[in-house]
Amino acid sequence: MYTLHDVGDQALLVEFENEISMEVNRKVVALKRALEERRLPGVGELIPTYRSLVIHYDPLTADLDGLRQAIDQGVKHLDLSSLPKSIVTEIPVLYEGEYALDLEEIARIEGKTEEEIIRIHSQSDYYVYMLGFAPGHPYTARFENPFSFKRRETPRVRIPGGSIVVQLGLSDIIPFDQPCGWNIIGTTPILACDYRKKNPFLLKAGQWIRYVPVDKAEFMDIKRQVELGCYQPKTYEKEG
Repeated sequence: MYTLHDVGDQALLVEFENEISMEVNRKVVALKRALEERRLPGVGELIPTYRSLVIHYDPLTADLDGLRQAIDQGVKHLDLSSLPKSIVTEIPVLYEGEYALDLEEIARIEGKTEEEIIRIHSQSDYYVYMLGFAPGHPYTARFENPFSFKRRETPRVRIPGGSIVVQLGLSDIIPFDQPCGWNIIGTTPILACDYRKKNPFLLKAGQWIRYVPVDKAEFMDIKRQVELGCYQPKTYEKEG
């Protein structure tokens, strides 16, 4: 089941079931892939969200009726088994001092030690649902052992780019200095968005990440490599 909406005169919105789940999101990713393979004239950027896909088109060159038919056929013949094997990208994280401003408070709320909190956060793979809010900003989640807390009562007006923020089972990477109401559990030296690159975004919807603890010396070494443009994060196919 899906619904199709006009978004102005240059985009269509395909909405699937009204829930946030990996099953629904995989439909979004599969439809995006199917439409990309069609290479329909006049069709531009395809933007996936938790449960929907925005399809931009040029009204002067696109065949709108043909696009609507392609969407309908794409949804009716979704083949989730044909999606490529998922990729995991490792994200180095420093869980320490000024780089983990809320770690102590998180541990107090959860009734655990800081070391236990770090293990919980870093020993699960996180699914990347979508990019949004800021360029390259990934919304990710793990599906076991979520934290109990939600957003902070008072958001911060500005937190540093590279901050790793958490609530419940969710964990995001903040790409630039920006406002945020989530708790800061650590910081990564790598860039979620790097405009020096042809493809500036580190991650994409439908893949996975794993947070890997590093110490201060490793953090600074990776940061220098990032500044020089020579750092390559470790990636591999997800098992299972």
